[in-house]
Amino acid sequence: MSKASQKAATYDDVNLILKLYDMRREPRLREARAWFSSNFKATTFDEMMKLCPPGSNDNASMRMVITHWEMVASFITSGVLNADLFYQSGRELLFVWERVRDILPEWRSQYSDPNWLGNFEKVANEFIACWKKQSPMAYDAFSKRVRGR
Repeated sequence: MSKASQKAATYDDVNLILKLYDMRREPRLREARAWFSSNFKATTFDEMMKLCPPGSNDNASMRMVITHWEMVASFITSGVLNADLFYQSGRELLFVWERVRDILPEWRSQYSDPNWLGNFEKVANEFIACWKKQSPMAYDAFSKRVRGR
């Protein structure tokens, strides 16, 4: 488990989650999230580049959504945000993870960066393990819905 889940949640954790929620309501991020959930269904790096080529508004939306969740994950991996509290309301992180996880190995190779979205991956995997422990079949059903399988 992450460092954050080893301590009890605090009012600071609650306030940070509320601030993160407010960020998600910001108009440009809201637009990017809507685009991502409706359109980002690429399963390869090449499909991703065709769907949202560099310099395009769609690329900006994709990057905005993914890096938002990488930022949130960095708060959890660094111990700033309580993981267990976040998992109770942060399922959108897993929605985005399901959409990028197959692309990530090639993306890292293209960027020559084996750590690209490393916090996001670590938190997603910890979140999945937590969810499976609490409700063994729920995550797999969620994953199938998100991935359209």
